[in-house]
Amino acid sequence: MDRISILTTSQEASRFAEFAHGEATFVFRLLQPDGPPALVDGRAWVFVDWVMDTLSGLEMVRRLRADPRTQDAHVTMVLEEDDAEDRRRALKAGADDYAVGPLDRQAMLDRVLALFALRHSASKLQLLEIGDLQINVAGEQARWRDAQIALRPNEFRVLRFMAENPNRVLTRQELIEALGKEGDPDYLRTVDVWIKRLRQGLRNAGADHLLRTVHGRGYVLDLI
Repeated sequence: MDRISILTTSQEASRFAEFAHGEATFVFRLLQPDGPPALVDGRAWVFVDWVMDTLSGLEMVRRLRADPRTQDAHVTMVLEEDDAEDRRRALKAGADDYAVGPLDRQAMLDRVLALFALRHSASKLQLLEIGDLQINVAGEQARWRDAQIALRPNEFRVLRFMAENPNRVLTRQELIEALGKEGDPDYLRTVDVWIKRLRQGLRNAGADHLLRTVHGRGYVLDLI
């Protein structure tokens, strides 16, 4: 079953229950100023509040359009009031449409489902290249220089998420949430297994220096 991300800058909306529709499950997640907290599979749907705690909604939209993970997302600006100038500025910043908030769960789902059948498609981010590391998202394959990195699906997704967040210490909990495995305490221990297998795959490809453990904090993928 496909898991479709509905990203929102609203704390309240991020806690809405997921929704199953046919072969897809729509999952609400909190969108932070630095981007998605988890892997974005397929087309993302984003709701950005006009007013945020640390930056404006307009700046958040601009960041989304500059981020390869979300540049093709459908972005709805959630306005505080129906103001013509605010609508114009939202669209100019890169939003696809707008709505007057606050939006409840059903209102958000109605907007997503209205376009889902027509516009849902695989992410255009098929190939992620950072230096000598290449990640084929669609084919679930990774290479270091000319060597293929042999990985199982979970380890591949860990590598992909870390490559999308390079040079940043990621905790075990963040890795669990990124892979959509939250809610099962056993996965806290499983992270160590994923990392061990990922490290072995990188080592066999001559890239074992990329993955670094920061004791007491988590793991980081060192990429220039």
